[in-house]
Amino acid sequence: MVAVQLSPPSTAAPPPGTAVVAILNATPDSFFDGAESSLETRRARGVAAFEAGAAWVDIGGESTRPGAPRVSADAQISRVLPLVSALAAVGPVSVDTTSAAVADAALRAGATMINDVSCLGDDPHLAAVVAAHGAFFVLSHARGGQSQLRGFGDVPEASYRAVVDEVLGELLEAADRACAAGVAPEKIILDPGIGFDKSSAHSLAILRELPRFVAASPFATYVGASRKSVLSLHGEPPSERLGASLAVALHAQAAGVSYVRVHDVGDTVRALAFAKLLRGGRAA
Repeated sequence: MVAVQLSPPSTAAPPPGTAVVAILNATPDSFFDGAESSLETRRARGVAAFEAGAAWVDIGGESTRPGAPRVSADAQISRVLPLVSALAAVGPVSVDTTSAAVADAALRAGATMINDVSCLGDDPHLAAVVAAHGAFFVLSHARGGQSQLRGFGDVPEASYRAVVDEVLGELLEAADRACAAGVAPEKIILDPGIGFDKSSAHSLAILRELPRFVAASPFATYVGASRKSVLSLHGEPPSERLGASLAVALHAQAAGVSYVRVHDVGDTVRALAFAKLLRGGRAA
């Protein structure tokens, strides 16, 4: 068990409407922007994301693309902690990890949200660490933990009879476990896990039915589909999926999704603001 000490709960609250979470990879092998770069370059990207309107910056030290190799907790900590320390003074920071040790180190360094793509399937101590720090907790749907993520294809993990109902049911079970570990319900956020242990057809079904998913969930909802393969209509590479990514963000906003996790912060913020204006609201 990772030793933790109670710290004051996060005072940040989910903003109204649909907030933009910026993706900031501290990895060399992510599917879209995984090129090696310096700490200063990555820090500058994080600052630019806040300046462009991101409500959070989500830092990841381990790629979650299908087939990516696992990264040790120590290696993740060495990658993410300098960025957390540098950016926590600028704005709210989230860390994408399934490890209790990484989460504890990141939360001590100033992060206020943990994004768990294993749906509590990897580390049985993660929820207790999040609870001890009073942090926000994103539970992203997957089956069997991150080590088993297949992404898509005809494998047992991607077998569903009613994908939306099953995904939501499994997420609610994970939320119950998080609450039992002490995470406050208002700090729990559910992500249907687009592309994780799902075929493209499954992911598209979830995206189409986001209004029903949001309406059926008692928790805030989070969608991370930016530039993923499910958004490729005709085999376009990640670099050509911006239009589809913006379409998903606008659809998510209309469905009442609380957070969209994206690579293209400025474009997404402007698209969401203008869509809100068209519906009679005020653009921020």
